[in-house]
Amino acid sequence: MAFRTARIDELDQISVAGIQWLPVRHTLGVQAFGINAYRGDAGEEVIEDHTEEGSDHEEVYLVLTGHARFALDGEALDAPAGTLVFLPEPGTRRNAIAEQDGTTVLALGGKPGTPYDVSAWEWRFRAQPHIDAQDWEQGVALMREGLAERPGDASLLYNLACFEASLGRGDEAVAHLREALDAEPANVREWGADDDDLDPLRDRPDFPL
Repeated sequence: MAFRTARIDELDQISVAGIQWLPVRHTLGVQAFGINAYRGDAGEEVIEDHTEEGSDHEEVYLVLTGHARFALDGEALDAPAGTLVFLPEPGTRRNAIAEQDGTTVLALGGKPGTPYDVSAWEWRFRAQPHIDAQDWEQGVALMREGLAERPGDASLLYNLACFEASLGRGDEAVAHLREALDAEPANVREWGADDDDLDPLRDRPDFPL
């Protein structure tokens, strides 16, 4: 197919971590760069508080509709519809709050000079409706899809273990949790310290946390 189109208003809107996420990249099948959109009503967060340290991404935000107020390293930036915000420094702390209902912000990003690598969080975000429905099998399927693209990724392995624990697949869950620990021990120990999803595993003698 020579082209693909989509309307922002027709994309799935997934509520996760207090943010309304619109999966632009996945819907269109974009492989060269990151592109997603976020929506919120007045007073709601449309860009979560974060930096891009670790990914080293440059980011551009475009306010498509409504009105947002950014905080960039604590400095306020008023951003009505049509505003472009470019953040070349990954260490810049950023977030944005909607000033009007229906505010939509498009985010584009990538690491200069490096082929684009789909971020692991996209599979976790896509899994949120299945988590809400307690459809753990679909969660497992999405984590395995992500691991096919990002073998050994700690966050995908960790979430896979959580879904498997919820399904009663303790041996598989412990094995994947161990793999996640080998990849990122500090992060996995922090994630699992009080995660209810792992409660079915905590009495096992081979539970690794």
